[in-house]
Amino acid sequence: MDSEIKEEIPVHEEFILCCGIETQVLKCGPWTDLTSDQIANRPKLLIFIIPGNPGFSAFYVPFAKALYSSTKRRFPVWVISHAGHALAPKDKKILTTSDDPNAQEIKDIYGLRGQVEHKLAFLRTHVPKEMKLVVIGHSIGCYFSLQVLKHAPELPMRPKFQGVMCLIHMSVS
Repeated sequence: MDSEIKEEIPVHEEFILCCGIETQVLKCGPWTDLTSDQIANRPKLLIFIIPGNPGFSAFYVPFAKALYSSTKRRFPVWVISHAGHALAPKDKKILTTSDDPNAQEIKDIYGLRGQVEHKLAFLRTHVPKEMKLVVIGHSIGCYFSLQVLKHAPELPMRPKFQGVMCLIHMSVS
């Protein structure tokens, strides 16, 4: 029964140009653009997942669906790929934002700092300032999540609303 519920949950796939790099974003829930929704209809919170390596967002779809279902479908769950780790199919349109203040290319986009800047640019552009944000990171995504908290005091992650969950895995030989 639980797997049937998860199968009914819509997942929207988008490819956007963020910092000059193709980026895949998977979104559970009916919200595809939070900045254009009327504020009265907008959800109050966004759950944002930053994956571990190799940075493919599709791996996290079952987890995202489970989160969305467990919140009674009240809050969208988004998963972002790492910059350059997912390429759009040839027939898929890549969305761009003409008024994106974060559209500049990052010099070392594939390095650790570049990946952090990539996530920051995405959040600053695509998440309304008044929306509460819960960030979940897995493995290297934990590092990115903590860096987002450190370098973006303007994002809606204040101490009483702040949420970061880090999932770290280790292999033992």
